Formats: sequence, structure tokens, C-alpha cells
Amino acid sequence: MTLQDLRIAVLTRAPRPNIWDLVALILVIGAMVLIVYGGEQTTLPLSAIETTPVSLDPANLPLYALRTTMRMLLAIICSTIFTFVYSAIAAKSRRAEMVMIPLLDILQSVPILGFLTFTVVFFLNLFPGNVLGAELACVFAIFTSQAWNMTFSMYQSICSVPKDLEEATQSFHLSGWQRFWRLDVPFAMPGLIWNAMMSMSGGWFFVVASEAITVGNTTVTLPGVGSYVALAIEKRDLAAIGYAILTMLLVIIAYDQLLFRPIVAWADKFRFEQTASSVAPTSWMLDLFRRTRALRALTYPLVATNKAISTLRIALPVGLRPSPKYAPPSRVIDALWYALIAAGTGYAAWRAYHYLSANLGASDVYDAIGDGLVTLLRVVVLIALATLIWVPVGVWIGLRPKIAERVQPLAQFLAAFPANLAFPIFVVLIVRYNLSANIWLSPLMILGTQWYILFNVIAGASAFPGDLREAAASFHLKGWRWWMKVILPGIFPYYVTGAVTASGGSWNASIVAEVASWGDTRLSATGLGAYIAKATEAGDFPRVVLGIAVMCIMVTLFNRLLWRPLYAFGERRLRLG
Repeated sequence: MTLQDLRIAVLTRAPRPNIWDLVALILVIGAMVLIVYGGEQTTLPLSAIETTPVSLDPANLPLYALRTTMRMLLAIICSTIFTFVYSAIAAKSRRAEMVMIPLLDILQSVPILGFLTFTVVFFLNLFPGNVLGAELACVFAIFTSQAWNMTFSMYQSICSVPKDLEEATQSFHLSGWQRFWRLDVPFAMPGLIWNAMMSMSGGWFFVVASEAITVGNTTVTLPGVGSYVALAIEKRDLAAIGYAILTMLLVIIAYDQLLFRPIVAWADKFRFEQTASSVAPTSWMLDLFRRTRALRALTYPLVATNKAISTLRIALPVGLRPSPKYAPPSRVIDALWYALIAAGTGYAAWRAYHYLSANLGASDVYDAIGDGLVTLLRVVVLIALATLIWVPVGVWIGLRPKIAERVQPLAQFLAAFPANLAFPIFVVLIVRYNLSANIWLSPLMILGTQWYILFNVIAGASAFPGDLREAAASFHLKGWRWWMKVILPGIFPYYVTGAVTASGGSWNASIVAEVASWGDTRLSATGLGAYIAKATEAGDFPRVVLGIAVMCIMVTLFNRLLWRPLYAFGERRLRLG
């Protein structure tokens, strides 16, 4: 065969574009144009925000929605990278787990206003006079509302990988790197995707605080749906709030259809079971891509690169290798590690005490602890109620893929519904009927966080092996016995992940929920969230630090005494396989 014949053969075998390639190309070009537009906006001077303030004109909402969505997508990308690195180290290293998981408890309990208080000035000084600094501060704040939930999900999945699959990786002599990409990531994928959807929606819940930032004398308002909602609440404009809700619904439907639905359908192949799924999830977007020719050909290098990277035989660092539990060298290293942790904790506690004692007295500490106990009571009651309601609902939805497809965008919208948009109803009803703000503002805390339980239970029920369901049916397990012996043990690790993140999210949401305003009317409930919100608004940094410290300590103790033992129980007794 001559060189000319070879060229002709290659050209004739090359995939020719079809009509689906044209449709996909239009979507890709549209996405690229939006990314370029968003990038241009970040290079503007900071004075451009002041010269073009946020307007309640609904004609501006498409651009506001675009900028908010781009911030959230960037935050979810950063959250995914953080999740893969953090959860893998925490799950593989016993010593790292001692520090990283309690630290994750603390991070998820730090309210978003706590991060904003100390990061806004940092990012603004990092890029002085430029919009990029304010944009990074906003993206970081949204990141803090997304990352912890996803990290907990993947950590739980890696810790509960079935033992027979672990033995299979050992029999194939897979390296630690290969095991991570061939077993840990695929096994964690279904739960991680559902938690990514929840995290994306959770970003909407805090987007008002992220885009309309007021810390002491520093005020930054970025154009977006969140700042639009904040202005509508300030102006008491119900029509504008209605436009914002409609915009949120349309945006959520768009990224559900274009992003999450294709990923859910693609990840169905990672379900852990010996029998095929009875009803596989579908996605028109994924079907469109599979029908393309030229576009799929362009992805071949990426697929080959991914395969090459995932098959590298990279040895794990010493700290991530399994070691004998009671070997003498391990005890020495453990003792040194405990000493290092104790020294670091003691130094941080001494610095915090030195700072707080110079500005506050014992009465301030008592006030913060008392408010924290009130908020703790609210969290416990609300999590218990959400569990009773959403666990049965989540199981029912998760075992029915077709219903899960229809419920998915609705659940995302409800999870994304910011508590601020419910302020008018709650404030008007409380004032009109002279109700107690301490009781009737409490539901706002669980308004956005209860969905962590629902999403995780749906993920657990969706990933529940079909062969186990068939085995339960063959043994005629029904009713209460089916719940106690089959499905609850199967979804228990997922539920614990959802409850942990819902609990931490409720603490975080207390900052927004315990202080509600509608125009000039302002209601405040007793609690640690209101304590931190008032201190942040006043620029009282010592009380902000005290409130955050008390919240972190309470959340950490609550997780150590309840959720961590449940995690260990699920890993020890309720693993599949």
C-alpha cells in the first residue's frame, strides 16, 4: 500500500460529522461564549460595580443569572478537586484521619459569614481595585457551602467499599493509585453526584450572603441573583422576588438537563450489583453526545490520557499504606503524632484565649454558650423531624429511577430556595399574629438543609443492589421487617452522611434564619446564629471569633459523640459485601 492509499483509507474511515454534531457544536460554542464573557467581567476595575449598581429591572436578570451560575460552577469545580484530594487522604491514612475529619467538622460548622469576615479583605487586597478580588471572595464563600458535603460523601463511600471488591484489587495486584481510580472513585460516584447536585443547590441557599457582602465598613455588591434578592428584600418588592424565583427555577432546570442529568445517566454503570438495573436513567443530552461522530472523535485523546493516568503504578506515600495496627514502630509514631496534635491544638487555644480575653469578659462567654445551647436544641429537633419525614420519601423515590428523574429538578429547586425569600411570609405572619420569633423562625434553619438527608437517602436507595432486593423478595421480607433488615442497613451510611451535613448546614443556616428582615421590619430569635450575625454586621471581630469558636466546639462535640460512632457502626456492621 502506497502512502497515498494510506491517506485515502484514513480519510474514508475518519468519522464524518452529522446533524447531531451541529447541534452539539452550537451548545459548545454557546458555553465558550458565556465563559469568555464571564472572564471579561472579572478584569474590570472595582469602580465599575459602583458606577453600575444592581437594578431590580427584570431585564437584567438573565445577565445576573449568568454571572451567579458561573460563580457556582467554578466553586463546584474547586469543590470536586478538594473532595478527591481531601477525602482520599482522610480515608487512606489513619493518622491523617484523626486531624482531617474533626477539621472537616469544624469547617462545615463555620458559618459563611465567618469565612466572609476574614476573607473579603484578603481577596480585595490580593487584587486591589479589581473586580477579580471580589469575585474570588464570592466564589470562595460559595465553595465553603459546597465542598464539605461532597467530601463527607466520598469519604463515607471509600470507607464502606465492600470487602470482596478490596480483595479483588489485591488479587489483581493493583497499586494504591490504580485502586483509587479503578475502585474507590467508581464506587463513590453515584453518591458523590447526588451530593454534588445538593451542593450546587446549597450554593443558591447562601448566594445572597455571598454576593451582597457587608462586613463592618466594607460593602461589596456583585451583580447576580443573590444581590438582586437582597435588594428586593430591602425594597419590599414582591414582584422582584417573584422574578428571582422564576429565574432560579429556569437556571436550575437548565443545568439539571445540560449537566447533572447526563452525569447521573453516565454514572449508572458504576452501580454495585450483580444484576442489571431494571430501569436505567436516561438523558437526552447524553444521547445527543453519543450520536455525534466528530465530537466524540475529539474526545478520544482525553479518554486515552485518562486511561493512561489511571493505570499508572504509583506507590502510595508511607502514611497512606496499611500498616500493622499494633506494631511497635507504629506506637512510637502514633505517640509523636498525638503529641504534635496536642501541641498544635494547645497553641491555637492559647492564641484564641489571649485574643478573646483582651477584648471580652466571662459574661460574654456565658452569653455565647447559652445562645449556642438554644441553637443546638433547634438543630436536634429539626434534624429528628426531617429524618422522620424524608427517609421514607427518599427510599420510595430512590427505588424508582423513573420517578427519581422527575423529582430530581424539583428537589434541586426546593434545596436551592434561599431562606431569605421566605422572610416576607414569616415576618408578616409573626408580626400580624404576635407569634414568638424563637419558635417560628426555626423552620427557616431546616428549609435548605433538610434536603441533604433526602438527596443522600435517594442516592443510597438508588445504589442499593438489585440482587439484594431480589433476595429479600425471595425470602418474603415485607413491611417492618423489610425496613429493619434490608433497606435501612443498606442506606445507613448514606443517611449518616446526609444527617451530618444537614446538621452542620443547619448551624450555618442559623446565621440567616435567626435574624429575618423585611424592609424596615427586623425580627431576631435567641441563638448563636443571631449572635454571630449581629456581631458581623457591627464589625465586632472579637464577638465574631467567640461565636464561631463556640459553634465549632459544639458541632465538633456533637459529631464526635453521635455521628462518628454511627459512622463507625455503619462501616463495621453494615458494609455491603
